[in-house]
Amino acid sequence: MSVSAVTPPPSPAKIRARKGGTPLVCLTAYTTPVAQLVDPHCDIVLVGDSVGMVLHGLPSTLGVTMEMMSLHGRAVARGLKQAMLVVDMPFASYEESPQQAFRNAARLMAETGAAAVKLEGGVHMAETIAFLVARGVPVMAHIGLTPQSFNTLGGYKVQGRGAEADKVLADARAVAEAGAFSVVLEKLPESLSRRITEEVAIPTIGIGASPACDGQILVIDDMLGLFTEFQPKFVKRYAELGAEAEKAIAAYAEEVRARTFPAPEHVFSDEGKGK
Repeated sequence: MSVSAVTPPPSPAKIRARKGGTPLVCLTAYTTPVAQLVDPHCDIVLVGDSVGMVLHGLPSTLGVTMEMMSLHGRAVARGLKQAMLVVDMPFASYEESPQQAFRNAARLMAETGAAAVKLEGGVHMAETIAFLVARGVPVMAHIGLTPQSFNTLGGYKVQGRGAEADKVLADARAVAEAGAFSVVLEKLPESLSRRITEEVAIPTIGIGASPACDGQILVIDDMLGLFTEFQPKFVKRYAELGAEAEKAIAAYAEEVRARTFPAPEHVFSDEGKGK
């Protein structure tokens, strides 16, 4: 019996080498079953700190802990065979010092098997990125709208407009020069995202950025339409699973109350037939 070959996950170095090539496909995942679904189709699977809002009902990502990231990172790792696993560094796990960042990044990589970590910040995090990379920790950077800093940014608004463009461009250059193997560009004007993609030597991964980016990422629950009450402008819904799930749950509830479920085919007889 022939066994289909499974392509091993790309390394951070191979992802970096994809600059200007076929766009990188990236999605988030937080559980083993979802990881198994996205694995054959993605180059990178990110265990984002968005897990706090998506699965735990938190109002922001600020309450996400190292324990949560490790737990979900391990769950996703069990479902991946082909895609590269990246795990977010949660708020307050890396900002204090490069040494703190290394301890926590090393812990996440050791506990989850992740190939890399992602952290937010540009110029002010360049020293930390360089410190991590020099010690064997591949880093995916994240600039533009950085959700962990939404309080100081004034909310979840577009970044890099007008005079802010130079600052974001400086952030992109700083993280690339510090050794990040890729950089997420979130909620930036299309023209600025295109310029950054053209000017930096590492792949850019857009979320609310530009089709010119070297890759794209979305939160899996957003693109599947699991949340019907909120849809960011930059999200395209490829399904409406939330509405379908609600319809199925309502049908189940109706049948239970009407005693039409379980039906004869769902129960066991006295003859010992069936499992």
